[in-house]
Amino acid sequence: MKKLFVLLLVVVVALPSFSQLKKGIKAGLSTTTLTMEDVKTITSGTYMYSVEKLKGANYGFHGGLFLRLNVSKLFIQPELLFSSTSNEYTVKDLASATPGTVVKQTFNKLNIPVMLGLKFGPLRLDAGPAASVLIGSPKELISNSEFKTLYSKTSFGYQAGLGLDVLKLLTIDVRYEGSLKKYQNQIENALGTAVNLDDRPNAFLFSLGLMF
Repeated sequence: MKKLFVLLLVVVVALPSFSQLKKGIKAGLSTTTLTMEDVKTITSGTYMYSVEKLKGANYGFHGGLFLRLNVSKLFIQPELLFSSTSNEYTVKDLASATPGTVVKQTFNKLNIPVMLGLKFGPLRLDAGPAASVLIGSPKELISNSEFKTLYSKTSFGYQAGLGLDVLKLLTIDVRYEGSLKKYQNQIENALGTAVNLDDRPNAFLFSLGLMF
């Protein structure tokens, strides 16, 4: 995280050396899927639960500010975005005959991608690192005081995609976002033993922006 902030500081200090500086706002939608292949079994004493990801994608939204610094066909675009996404799991009490319960968690985050790219007329190709800071805590996966869900407050990943500028005013972006951290969440029992859920979120991002 410190390295990312240092990079942003260097960018701000170097602003006068860039031939063009654009500022803008953007907002859009995302579709998030989880990579979690195995069903996890979590125990604490006589309590035993299974946790399985729910298949399919969940929708979220994002919005915030960006800067675009241009040098000929090259550009760097740091962004500061608020995003809200959700994951769904099926949680089942293995000691009960009742079916599993679908638990939906909402993750509110501050996302800081720094995109590097090339321009080909109105078309853009870009990619870069992205940091995320969790705001607050989602609901517990297991509603039993014997268990506690632990969340990664800070995570790192990457984004890559295509963009289109229209009349040097409107921006359209389609990106893929991946996570570099395999273990996002853990469930800890009363003895302090934690089980990694092995859940890694990936997303497609669609956004519109205005430059000024």
